Amino acid sequence: MSTHPTPPPECPAHAAAAGGALYRLHGPEAQADPLGLYEKLRAEYGPVAPVLVSGDLPAWLVLGHRENLDVARTPSRFARDPRGWRDMREGRVPADTPLGPMVTWVPVCNFTDGPVHERLRGAVVDSLERFDKRGIRRYVTRFANQLVDRIAADGHADLVASFSDQLPMLVMTQLVGAPDEHGPRLVKAARDMLQGTETALQSDRYVTLTLEQLVMDRKAEPGHDLASWLIEHPADLSDTEVLMHLRVVLIAAYETTANLIANTLRTVLTDPRFRASLSGGHMTLPDALEQVLWDDPPINTIIGRWATGDTLLGGRQVKAGDMLLLGLAAGNADPQIRPDPSVSVHGNRSHLAFSSGPHECPGQDIGRAIADTGIEVLLDRLPDLQLAVDASELQWRGTLMSRHLLSLPVRFTPRPVENAGPHNERPSEHPPHVAVIPPQPTAAPAAAGHRRGVSWWRRLFGRR
Repeated sequence: MSTHPTPPPECPAHAAAAGGALYRLHGPEAQADPLGLYEKLRAEYGPVAPVLVSGDLPAWLVLGHRENLDVARTPSRFARDPRGWRDMREGRVPADTPLGPMVTWVPVCNFTDGPVHERLRGAVVDSLERFDKRGIRRYVTRFANQLVDRIAADGHADLVASFSDQLPMLVMTQLVGAPDEHGPRLVKAARDMLQGTETALQSDRYVTLTLEQLVMDRKAEPGHDLASWLIEHPADLSDTEVLMHLRVVLIAAYETTANLIANTLRTVLTDPRFRASLSGGHMTLPDALEQVLWDDPPINTIIGRWATGDTLLGGRQVKAGDMLLLGLAAGNADPQIRPDPSVSVHGNRSHLAFSSGPHECPGQDIGRAIADTGIEVLLDRLPDLQLAVDASELQWRGTLMSRHLLSLPVRFTPRPVENAGPHNERPSEHPPHVAVIPPQPTAAPAAAGHRRGVSWWRRLFGRR
């Protein structure tokens, strides 16, 4: 446990912390074992705990499932606009804080509430719904095959570096309409920004400048992509509003989907219980993703909400202007709803992985499509994947918001890659800005793909 001097009287955690030390959500302990830290906090404070974030600024971490829903679903009490943060108004937040991208207001739907939020979010939702879901899956299949082609002949690979960290940005770069050549740098910038490192603000500026140019290009030459659809939407978004929403969609989709892919692959390769459910036909790949979204969600914590007035939450007196953090991973593990975490939650989508309420992730179905289609391609192409190290050797990089698997070394039977075939094209050889590949008349519905997937699950687990 990390300590800090007794907080000043105006600190929201003062009353709760008067008898003891506060826990930091930054530093070695939080990075090494965030889930363990959440359980310490739950045992000591209950469903809402006083904590310290970067710069030792006070906040409340919401640990309870019910309390998370309460905060997420009642913007009248817990606003999304960071300009209500008392510490920011009173000058206690450094200008160069690593939290900057998450607490600096911009005209975007996830920093607004009420009618403004409805206008902005409506434009995003309407534009995302214009993508053909089966077309996205076919598009993911092409990129996933390209990534597998690069490792298939080697017999070994790091699935984080060569697959899970690459696939979402390759797909999302195309969906938003950005040129292919920006993909690799956007991967690095997105990861750096979300880790809240010392260069997070520089990475944030790079992402913003790249998308600013994209908006200018799409205004001059519209395409079939998210940027063009936001520009032409009846909500009449300004150039800045278009840019900022592209940024939100690109970064949020990348982080959550990359982590979801890595977490699911790790679970498949290391968890005997998980393997048994899959190999026995008791769980489909979409079911497997939902289980991982419960047990190991791609985002641990969301920054943040700000109390609009004095209120009571989980037995704690929250003051107007206090910062609250939605503890998604902690809420999923709340013993009030999951007294036995070893019991399967098959068919249950009430997890908090995508939050809830008016700010629930609008692109979650696209993320699911990228993850389950990409994993299906990988395991179909390389059905004898095995972890190349002991599971205890796997390492993560922890941040306030997420826990990112650093590497996932695997071995498999090398397979030759033929030069012919559409999936062997490199990403840069695709026509630019093609966001949707229309489904062919004979295309089977998505569910059929999962039925076909039974064979590679059985091959993976040695069952015929």
